[in-house]
Amino acid sequence: MKLIIAMIQPHKLTDVKQALFDAQVYKMTVSNALGAGEQKGYTEAYRGVITEIQLLKKVRIEIAVNEDFVEPTIAAIIEGARTGSIGDGKIFVVDLPECIRIRTGERGGRAIG
Repeated sequence: MKLIIAMIQPHKLTDVKQALFDAQVYKMTVSNALGAGEQKGYTEAYRGVITEIQLLKKVRIEIAVNEDFVEPTIAAIIEGARTGSIGDGKIFVVDLPECIRIRTGERGGRAIG
């Protein structure tokens, strides 16, 4: 079992979700995040005051998958999120030692679904 964490541009969320659905990956957790990377932020002026924005808006997607869904999930995220520009995001793949479904008490790959 693996936990796949993707940090993507907010405007690409719809494309990533569609690519995941096409790959038969339906279960995910999505949350808003702030972060800094190679984009290094930007400056903006509001009522004459210049403000430097260093933490940019991102979307964090977390997906727990069994081993046979790891590569299709990664490929779907890349397909939906890639623009070819700096700031497309990152994908992290982490070992998931245990998963427990609270409702039934199932453990492991069966709990992921």
